Amino acid sequence: MKYLPIDNKLFIKNRAKFSAKMKPNSLAIFNSNDIYPISADSTMPFEQHRDIFYLSGVDQEESILVLFPDCPKEKHREILFLKETNEHIAIWEGEKLTKEAAFKTSGIKTVYWLQDMGKIMFEIMTQCDTIYINTNEHYRANVETETREDRFTKWLKEKYPAHAVAKSNPILQRLRSVKDDIEIELMQHACNITEKGFRRILSFVKPNVWEYEIEAEFMHEFLRNRSKGFAYTPIIASGNNANVLHYIENNQQCKAGDLILFDVAAEYANYSSDLSRTIPISGTFTKRQKDVYNAVNRVKNEATKMLTPGTIWADYHVEVGKIMTSELLGLGLLDKSDVKNENPDWPAYKKYFMHGTSHHIGLDTHDYGILTEPMQANMVFTVEPGIYIPDEGFGIRLEDDVVIQKTGEPFNLMQNIPIEADEIEDLMNS
Repeated sequence: MKYLPIDNKLFIKNRAKFSAKMKPNSLAIFNSNDIYPISADSTMPFEQHRDIFYLSGVDQEESILVLFPDCPKEKHREILFLKETNEHIAIWEGEKLTKEAAFKTSGIKTVYWLQDMGKIMFEIMTQCDTIYINTNEHYRANVETETREDRFTKWLKEKYPAHAVAKSNPILQRLRSVKDDIEIELMQHACNITEKGFRRILSFVKPNVWEYEIEAEFMHEFLRNRSKGFAYTPIIASGNNANVLHYIENNQQCKAGDLILFDVAAEYANYSSDLSRTIPISGTFTKRQKDVYNAVNRVKNEATKMLTPGTIWADYHVEVGKIMTSELLGLGLLDKSDVKNENPDWPAYKKYFMHGTSHHIGLDTHDYGILTEPMQANMVFTVEPGIYIPDEGFGIRLEDDVVIQKTGEPFNLMQNIPIEADEIEDLMNS
């Protein structure tokens, strides 16, 4: 891995928190992701299943974690099953985790090779009453591929049909949404890498540069700072491309006088950052561009103040909508009749700001979190308002990642990344 070792205290704490939520005499199982094929002998780069990583720190394929807090045999209360490494694998694929390295990474003492799993599983399944299976119940999930977790669950339920079944996901949704201090440090590191990338492109962007060239500059800076690369598919959207919310082609030339919207950020140690900035390709905003830019920035600043413990996500978005409506009236994009006659299910401001303002972020860019439950300290949210004006040929989105505090305003993990219009102009023209 490119990232530096993570203190295994994080994973020890995470397992303890999960185990404390389990039913008596129950067992939970977590699988790594598959390596997905492309064609012939080509595969996509491996990405670890975030749940097994959260609970163990193990970041390789063909790994299984078993938690059985009430197991009569103490050594089987936490078990890792790993693909056995050997000299041939080390030569052709690189060194895999040894049992000793797995313990150092995870803090789990009992590590078996995968070929022993059937025998060990039979023993411990005779000793438990309930099995926790790990399903994907994220509110954005839309998965057509059968995952390794899915196949394992199918096998487990067929082989042991008499066991009661429970779900891991509701527990993980709540645990993963509240970040440990070590996790926040890792996310801060991801944000710091993103800052380096953004500052790099401020001196690189000029009229006639291509969007993909800017993407390459970001990637260069991310990789040289121990990131695998982008936390999500990057958006480098110049001119009217910014009005396509998920524009990812990044294949157009940047024209003088236009703006360019970036939604691009680095990962670090599987933790995401999520940044949006909008800059003038020629180095200077027009008056109209700056007026809209500053309106978006004011909405972001006011929205950020509302992210406090006890806030309900849906109520928060209603209040942000009111602030955005006021700004759109000031910009002449809406008039009072638009607001008076608006559809409550699709308010007038949605014509220019049609997406949400905030989502959880962590191991996933759109991280776990139950949106109907009140916000808590140490949850991390994005704040990302935007105004999109196809008729004027530009769109503006600004986004930071913030940590909810016990009291007061959130802590901005991106506070050092330039955002004020004047500062951006100064940096681009220095």
